[in-house]
Amino acid sequence: MAVGFGIIGCGMIANFHARAVADIRGASVVACYDTLPAAADRLAQSVGCRAYHDLSALLDDPRVDVVTICTPSGAHLEPALAAAAAGKHVIIEKPLEVTLARCDRIIAACERAGVVLSTIFPSRFHESAQLLKRAIDQKRFGRLTIGDAYVKWYRTQEYYDSGAWRGTWRLDGGGALMNQAIHSVDLLSWLMGPVQDLSARTATLAHERIEVEDVALATLRYENGALGVIEATTAAYPGALKRIEIHGSAGSAVLQEEDITTWSFARPTRADAALLRRMAGKTKTGGGAADPAAIGHHGHTAQFKDVLQAIKTGRQPLINGPEGRRSVEIILAIYKAAESGRTVTLPLKTDPKLQARRR
Repeated sequence: MAVGFGIIGCGMIANFHARAVADIRGASVVACYDTLPAAADRLAQSVGCRAYHDLSALLDDPRVDVVTICTPSGAHLEPALAAAAAGKHVIIEKPLEVTLARCDRIIAACERAGVVLSTIFPSRFHESAQLLKRAIDQKRFGRLTIGDAYVKWYRTQEYYDSGAWRGTWRLDGGGALMNQAIHSVDLLSWLMGPVQDLSARTATLAHERIEVEDVALATLRYENGALGVIEATTAAYPGALKRIEIHGSAGSAVLQEEDITTWSFARPTRADAALLRRMAGKTKTGGGAADPAAIGHHGHTAQFKDVLQAIKTGRQPLINGPEGRRSVEIILAIYKAAESGRTVTLPLKTDPKLQARRR
């Protein structure tokens, strides 16, 4: 049975969602909607689907089984609630939303409606990340000691000026952390496990007319006792591929975008050297380091397939609502720690009251 997708929000990332759907046998984009009719019309012409200028009309279309929400981050809630109420399965481009309260409303609405909810984090579906996760689960690292994420990207002033929502607390939800580094925050917490507490500093150093940070640094303590660092910026010219480092008492691995550049264990296997050779040169794009459009869509395709399998079998998708919420919570804790100058313990009981949001 063919599965119809409806895209809500027709900006840049919607094109990657459309390409991902096109690569799935038995699935197609049948409709799209944007608050700007011209944007919906452009995407519809490109994809070959119907453009709607009214959200309720798209949700009334019986051909639409799944919606993917590609609106600005702080505008995910309303279309998600409407889609769930209409009985559509919901995929949301990262982040799930920009506050915990808004995340929780989406999760609750999808649970009540009995529809599948998933947040887009395609890095988890890359083969290199899957291999790293498997090695951790197999205890090849021994006692985990350090888990770090480095996202030293570059965005021009023109990037922030290109949309009124960019760099705002209300619609972007944050800066280098919430918009760019959130992929690595999700991947790091998936690999290392829950964060127990953290401290942080943030700054706005290289961009004008933005409310949010373009530089951030956090030190973490995980529940398993390991320590770690998150460094994130959009002010590091010319931009470097994002990097994850995992270290333990019996092994180390470094993941640079999709490449595994270090894979070393106290007890090596015959397959290790071949794996390291095979996983070098896997990155085929700029990874979004300097150009947000310089990314692939194969991770999206794999995640969409996982969602469709979840719909078919009744299981949860790999990245469900609570999984999508976790990275938002960590980032909000970083903002709270940076603003207060104090160590913040997780989980957060409520959304932090950030003075920066009130300015």
